[in-house]
Amino acid sequence: MHILVTNDDGPPSNQSSPYVHSFVRSLQAAGHTVSVVLPHIQRSWIGKAHIIGKTLIPSYFRPGTLHKDDGVTSHHPFEDGKEEWVLIDGTPASCVQIGLWHLFQDRGPVDLVVSGPNYGRNTTALFSLSSGTIGGALEAAVCGQKAIALSYAFESREHDPEIIAAASQVSQKLIEKLTQDWPEDVHLYSINVPLRNNVAEAKILYTNVLQNRWTTGSSFEEAEVEEEVDPAEQEKEIREGERNGTNGADESSVARRKQKRFKWAPKFTDVHESVRAAGPGNDGWAVKEGIVSVTPLKANFWHVPNIKGEIKLSSTTSISGDQILASSSMPKLYAIIDYPDPYVQPLILSAIRSELKDLDVKLISSVQQLPSLASPLLQYRDYESLDFEHALDQPRSSLLCAYVVRKALIRKHYLSNTISTWLVKHPQSPLKTHFKAAVNFELDYADFLDEALVDAWDLNDSMTRNEARGNDNGNKEWWILKPGMSDGGNGIRLFSSMQQLQSIFEEWERDEDNSGGEQEEEKEEKEQFHSPSSGNKVPTSASYGGTMTSQLRHFIAQPYIDPPLLLPSRENRKFHVRVYCLAVGALKVYVYKEMLALFAAKAYQLPSHLEVDLPCHLTNTCLQDGPSREGFVARYWDLEDATHGPDWKEKVFEQICEATAAVFEAAAREQMINFQTLPNAFEVFGIDFLVDSFLRAWLLEINAYPDFKQTGQQLQDTIIGGLFRQVMKVAVRPFFDKEAEDNDSQGSSEMRLVKDMDMGRR
Repeated sequence: MHILVTNDDGPPSNQSSPYVHSFVRSLQAAGHTVSVVLPHIQRSWIGKAHIIGKTLIPSYFRPGTLHKDDGVTSHHPFEDGKEEWVLIDGTPASCVQIGLWHLFQDRGPVDLVVSGPNYGRNTTALFSLSSGTIGGALEAAVCGQKAIALSYAFESREHDPEIIAAASQVSQKLIEKLTQDWPEDVHLYSINVPLRNNVAEAKILYTNVLQNRWTTGSSFEEAEVEEEVDPAEQEKEIREGERNGTNGADESSVARRKQKRFKWAPKFTDVHESVRAAGPGNDGWAVKEGIVSVTPLKANFWHVPNIKGEIKLSSTTSISGDQILASSSMPKLYAIIDYPDPYVQPLILSAIRSELKDLDVKLISSVQQLPSLASPLLQYRDYESLDFEHALDQPRSSLLCAYVVRKALIRKHYLSNTISTWLVKHPQSPLKTHFKAAVNFELDYADFLDEALVDAWDLNDSMTRNEARGNDNGNKEWWILKPGMSDGGNGIRLFSSMQQLQSIFEEWERDEDNSGGEQEEEKEEKEQFHSPSSGNKVPTSASYGGTMTSQLRHFIAQPYIDPPLLLPSRENRKFHVRVYCLAVGALKVYVYKEMLALFAAKAYQLPSHLEVDLPCHLTNTCLQDGPSREGFVARYWDLEDATHGPDWKEKVFEQICEATAAVFEAAAREQMINFQTLPNAFEVFGIDFLVDSFLRAWLLEINAYPDFKQTGQQLQDTIIGGLFRQVMKVAVRPFFDKEAEDNDSQGSSEMRLVKDMDMGRR
């Protein structure tokens, strides 16, 4: 989601605003896009006010270390493109208005506004009616946005980072759940989280607002004119009174008939006494009992009736959605959405909201929660968790996000066999010029390599020719070795001689033998950066040592594609194109036009018989050091035009579409055992292509459940968010909404239909 965060406490400060930094980090870690606009100073107790006649001026804030007051403020936007919060010299309500309409349009529409976390509870009518935190959420609600006011009820001004982090994680999960299950008659929610040691396990209840009043007199204390009061000290005294349930003023003050000032000193005893006197069920009682309070509100300061009970969160960051929607009709679609990657989960939920909103989708956590087995159900979850049995029993009402069997595509040795078998019968297929013929073999031990390759005529002939060329690297024919069932770039090696290939397998066996050795042996293994025998220089960030023939028996060897297309603007680093393909039913195949270019860590150089520097040749971003994808990942359509003409990317895209259509047809028609299409299944595949210097696209591999998070944060919504919106539109909606089938299933400019086959499965 794109979440706009504001508060009434101002920028991070251990004295006055200790929670917002941790909360923003929790949202970001969950994969959300977070835009932050805050008052530039403390604006508590200001409600939903705007300052009439004041021209608001922004300043810019760069958060520093978590729980330290070392952030940096500037009067002008930072120019380095890094994280930047905006501070407004106005109220929380004004921050919401400016944040929604004037600051973050480049980040896409805002899905949710969160005001908080407030430094202190906002329970009962007395706190709520004056709260700037709730005022910010109210402003968002009257602007037509989903809005949540979040407050932390502290018991100590000594801030415990672990408790704050736990509260932020609970808040993040709860906010995700409420946003997904949002009833139409709720305008905003007020959440109060008690900061206690067990906050991660705290019960969560819907509550109402306790109606209470000031009963012991004025909320102001008289002060003589000459008395000067430090505002910071006054704020500290007020918060101490809130925590202790005492009044924020010295009641022994004596009024005198002189010119006076009036200092804000609310009688917090009124609030605490009203909570003690009231029965259970209200927001004040819940926080007192250590319960997280969730109060649904309308934008008129009154709670929504008839929403009661306990809210249960799943043990993961996924949203189980076990609360019934407050809807006047039964849901048209039930959904189990529990994707194994927190980077992807919120994108799927956002896509459902935007593309399936008229289907009244209700989230559930298991098939057992369906009203009947025939109820319409979408399962979008980990492959091992999918209920295939239910889908096979209910082919007209149950839709899966994966096919049961598709190893003809996703296992490298199966894919090679699929294509070679297809080309025997269809020699004019586009695959002939878009896939390098491979040698498939099985190997248990390095000593048996010669026997395993006895029928590998092309490979043996190539090695013989290389041997005759000696050390002439420019004319050598290089090959690439890939384990048939590995991913993430693990186990990939380059070789140009049988000796190098033999050494690769021998190294793996040594790694396995040494895995339980003494510390000195481990030290020697770590210090060995590359092997002179195999020549493959392995990056330290790669987990190559785990690739062993005892675990990976199937291998393929292919001619290495050289020279690749190199772009001067990208430091002549090799790259491959990540393509997202959507297969639907039995069978339509789509190619998503938004693609990624994934770059190697180093500038390309020809492999040498002395040393193969793998970071020059491997483009899988899993192998790059550090969490940032900056410099390694780019939007394909943003690549430079100058060197190869303005239309080279379109030409390559057409080749990709043609090859993708051909390989899925080959698998569906030639490998019906190893690729079993189903009418009530769809699946997103990640397909990798390499473009050579002649602008020809070569198919490398096909991945199920691709690693979307390698895209990074910058392109998350543009590429991956857009992909899942298209998936909902093209694959999910037509299955459950037959009126949309003829239009949506034909694809679009963003999701091109490249193959439409009738496999005879209804």
